[in-house]
Amino acid sequence: MADEVQIAQGIRVRLIQAVPIPLAVDLYCQPGEVLAIAGPSGSGKTTVLRAIAGLHHAENGAIKCQGEIWQDSAMQFYLPAHQRAVGLVFQHYALFPHFTALGNVLEAMAHLPQAVRKERAEELLRRVHLDGLGNRYPKALSGGQQQRVAVARALAREPKVLLLDEPFSAVDQVTRRRLYRELNELRRSLSMPIILVTHDLEEATMLSDRLCILHRGVTLQSGPPLEVAAHPVSATVARLMDQQNLFTAQIVSHDQLAQKTLLRWRGLFLEAHYQPDYASGARVCWMIQSSQVLLHRRHRESNGHRENPLSGTIIEYMVLGDYVSARVEVDRHLKIAITLTVPVYVARRNELSYGEEVTVSLLAEGIHLMPFEKLHGIK
Repeated sequence: MADEVQIAQGIRVRLIQAVPIPLAVDLYCQPGEVLAIAGPSGSGKTTVLRAIAGLHHAENGAIKCQGEIWQDSAMQFYLPAHQRAVGLVFQHYALFPHFTALGNVLEAMAHLPQAVRKERAEELLRRVHLDGLGNRYPKALSGGQQQRVAVARALAREPKVLLLDEPFSAVDQVTRRRLYRELNELRRSLSMPIILVTHDLEEATMLSDRLCILHRGVTLQSGPPLEVAAHPVSATVARLMDQQNLFTAQIVSHDQLAQKTLLRWRGLFLEAHYQPDYASGARVCWMIQSSQVLLHRRHRESNGHRENPLSGTIIEYMVLGDYVSARVEVDRHLKIAITLTVPVYVARRNELSYGEEVTVSLLAEGIHLMPFEKLHGIK
């Protein structure tokens, strides 16, 4: 009941259409929550935002925001865009070039009495860390500063929902990180649902409370980002989440007492944690996150787990900031490789490099099973 009340106070969106972009979307976002919608280009992410804002009329839809009905096709009701309290931040900000930063924010305040607009606009600029820059025109502002003006202008409408359409894609990485921190700080003071469209999975995981995976206009899975990453409902979702270790296998048996499921994978036997929903003999897809692949310490005995040990050769080695991503080829004939991620200091301590022989373990608790799918490149 409590969850239903929260959803009623937030936003609930159901959209179904065949053209111009097929949609079968069902999502909700609670007040104070950030929902990230992620998916490949052409999956319908921006169309969903436009439908919420009233800029796109889906042929069948039901949109309810904080108790207000914005669309209900069953009742043949559609609230036009100008009557929806929506704050929308576009990918390229869409600021008025002939207005100052303050003027851009004031332009969104027609609903307020003239006497309070300037003070309110200056307060919003302070809130997004632009105090003292209100008289600058957009061309005199950096990309990050323009983005902050766009957020202040969106909030000036006193919206019931804040929609962010890839708002960080036009700025450099250093600025993007700073804006991430500022959004996290700002959201704590907002009592409205926030929906973020992004193609960046790292960004979605970092900023959102829940993640919605959209593919070809269909909602495939929603949930906490780490849960979706670790337990995708299908191999398609796993691939969209950029899981590198995605394979097929056959169920051999289940051991309820030991809480283990035994798999046959390319002639090898693997132990996974107990997943009895799949019948013995059934083909399945399985995955393991790179963080669940354990590197055996070299030149000395390891006291760690040795579940599902595999030996192979490092065929890819990349330093990614504080971490190293390595691919270990465990079957040269079949070209099967396992990706693992370790901190840089671990890679150095174990003298990892291209061409080195290593042993890894696939932790049983990290092996996740999914229904069998024929997808290109999965072995």
